[in-house]
Amino acid sequence: MSEKNIAIAILNWNGQHHLQRFLPSVSRFSGEAVIYVIDNASTDNSVAWLKENYPDVKIIINDGNYGYSGGYNRGVEKIAEEYLVLLNSDVEVTENWLQPVIKTFADHPQLAALQPKVKDLNNRQNFEYAGAAGGYIDFLGYPFCRGRLLYELEEDNGQYDSYHRVFWATGACLVVKRSLFIKAGKLNEKLFAHMEEIDLCWRLHHLGYEVGCCPQSVVYHLGGGTLNRLSTRKTFLNFRNNLVIMFLNMPDVEAFVKIFIRLIMDGVAAIKFLFEGSLTHSWAVLRAHFAFYGMFGGLVKDKSRKKLKPLIAFSGVYHRSMVVDFYIKKLKKFSELPQQFFTRL
Repeated sequence: MSEKNIAIAILNWNGQHHLQRFLPSVSRFSGEAVIYVIDNASTDNSVAWLKENYPDVKIIINDGNYGYSGGYNRGVEKIAEEYLVLLNSDVEVTENWLQPVIKTFADHPQLAALQPKVKDLNNRQNFEYAGAAGGYIDFLGYPFCRGRLLYELEEDNGQYDSYHRVFWATGACLVVKRSLFIKAGKLNEKLFAHMEEIDLCWRLHHLGYEVGCCPQSVVYHLGGGTLNRLSTRKTFLNFRNNLVIMFLNMPDVEAFVKIFIRLIMDGVAAIKFLFEGSLTHSWAVLRAHFAFYGMFGGLVKDKSRKKLKPLIAFSGVYHRSMVVDFYIKKLKKFSELPQQFFTRL
């Protein structure tokens, strides 16, 4: 990888406060890359502040707020570098964080996308929710990470410091080959936000490429920069988009069977929210299913008619229910999951 062929693309929407806090580390420790800020029609002072304080940062201005997917899709059209780092505006990078990434791509020719180790900015010994040490998925489509099962975060003691092929790499800091990003169809704009990186990585798997995690590269994520963990909007998008990407990426029979099972399991989740006093989150789960069924006709048209491989054909898939293991068997750490049930190619 040429050092001049890396672009760091930071998506911004009314995030001047994040740019002021986090752009200094990106600017200081990313000399190998060209830095872009893609602005989703901010109404704060973001663009003016950038021009005044970081004149070397290239600014791409979109004509509206297109969310994560649409914002990046439009911005990437104006970026020529071969390798893209889609970096959240609330991420602090560390010294020499790009060198291990560069080496990993050089060592793995089939690698299409990669993430660093993502740790919690506010509790720096812990992994962070969005990505941790690489993303996985269970056979029913529930995503989780090395270092994070559901909302249970592990302390980083070096237990996941080896390079691994994973199922998905986090959108908080997603490094992807630009040509393959385009070939895979870019980000699905119907998702707007959440799960779009899992969908992209799933499509990259279908194309025969690998996704990995390089834990020798470390970044710190604030999290909740756009929607916090307690947001009902986030609950809605996560549940709806999870169903969408399952339908689009699984063979039809597998998709229908597993979405039916998910109807039951997500119903249990809604009841759990209700008993916890979170009526709004319970309603968000129900709305997510209704919204998915409302989108169904359009999704059928979007779905590729090419033969899709079953989920278990790919690396980073857990052949049991992570949710059942978490709640019933009380397995709270990734390392406690029976490793023989993972697909490792």
